[in-house]
Amino acid sequence: MKKHLTAITALVLLNLSVFAQDTSHSITVVPPLTGASGFRTWSIGINGGVLAPVAGIGGSNDYTKWMATLGYGAYLKYQATHHLGFQLDYVGGTLEGNNSKALSDGTMRTGPYASFKTSLHYAGTLSAVYSFTNINWLNRRNIVIPWVSLGAGLAGYDPTMTDASGTTIHSKPSGDIHELTIPVGAGLKFNVAPGINIDLGYKMYFMDADNLDGTERFPLHKDRFSYGFAGLEFSLGSRSKPQLLVDNPVYDLHRTLRAENEELRQRIMAETQAAEDANRAKLAQVAALQEEVDKMKADADGDGVSDYFDKCPNTKPGVKVDGSGCPLDTTPRVIQQHFEVTEEDRRIVREAIANLEFDFAKASIRPSSFPSLDRVADILVRKNFSLKLAGHTDNVGSADRNMQLSKDRAESVKSYLVSRGANPSRIEATGYGMTQPIASNKTAAGRQKNRRVEFTLY
Repeated sequence: MKKHLTAITALVLLNLSVFAQDTSHSITVVPPLTGASGFRTWSIGINGGVLAPVAGIGGSNDYTKWMATLGYGAYLKYQATHHLGFQLDYVGGTLEGNNSKALSDGTMRTGPYASFKTSLHYAGTLSAVYSFTNINWLNRRNIVIPWVSLGAGLAGYDPTMTDASGTTIHSKPSGDIHELTIPVGAGLKFNVAPGINIDLGYKMYFMDADNLDGTERFPLHKDRFSYGFAGLEFSLGSRSKPQLLVDNPVYDLHRTLRAENEELRQRIMAETQAAEDANRAKLAQVAALQEEVDKMKADADGDGVSDYFDKCPNTKPGVKVDGSGCPLDTTPRVIQQHFEVTEEDRRIVREAIANLEFDFAKASIRPSSFPSLDRVADILVRKNFSLKLAGHTDNVGSADRNMQLSKDRAESVKSYLVSRGANPSRIEATGYGMTQPIASNKTAAGRQKNRRVEFTLY
């Protein structure tokens, strides 16, 4: 029992802290007469309180003294309308009593047992819950909401009786007793934050049997128990939606009408202001247009270009001018054509790289490479491109020797291209030695790939 109550308390405190930190969350206003789809209608609740084998209606059961014990519960609720909801409840705990209290005539009740203790494993019920004050003409919001409930369900319990000698007897050793129960309840809900209510209530559970305390009394006296509790109810769904249970449709209607009136007033004011601004703008446009026309008519230097467009005023008579009134520039100009690197240009460069071969350990280009290099030179001459040559070697030999060899091979390619008419200032030749391999130097094929000159055309 203590474990259950500890878990309930921890969950309550955690949810209170979460909702306390989210007080700034805005709630959407639901227009009246639009149904329940805009509200949060589902909720869950947890509670804890006092169980007793006695009810406000009908009194106690078959023992003269009832004991108050700790109980716990939870529920799932669907709010169908502002007033009516349906709630699926669970209640658990223990019930205890004894015959230590004298009867009204001063005598003690005699019987086979001195006390009992019933483990209430569950009381599962479905109830209709009617809430009051949801439609409130006096207050804007509903904070305190009374409710009553009536339902039916099934209870499972295990009574244990103790006789005067201290011997304990199970009423049903083979397992729980399952009986019909009718719960009747009333209480108050307090809306303390958007989507969270404090729930205080008292419920009486009327059993359809006289075995809740393991003892039957004649004539037949059906047993009952009660549960007084306090707990929290949390609405499910989007937190931007209001909770249907605490919503006041009268206030929502008033707020909607007030918002619509304010929106209409603001729209009329905005339209009026916009019309005035438009009239002022049109008058300003007319004045500006007249000023522009006057400027366009003036031509002080007589060059045929109005002063408004004349960027070179006071032009001497007879001088030919362009459309902006400035003297025409008759100086001959050399027009340089600009070319973009095409995919065909890149293909020719790739082919030159693939066909480029040198004599072994030398910078001398083999004649088989000349045709493809000639095509690269032709591109450089025709399109005035720039070219970067980067020489690389494998790791055979010393680093210094390889660095020098890579530079010499790059320079050899540059010299060849210059000999075919390429601009030397647009060709950069650099050697990197064996510092930038593109394949493993452990194989002949890899070393072959690393002995290369890369062309970058731009």
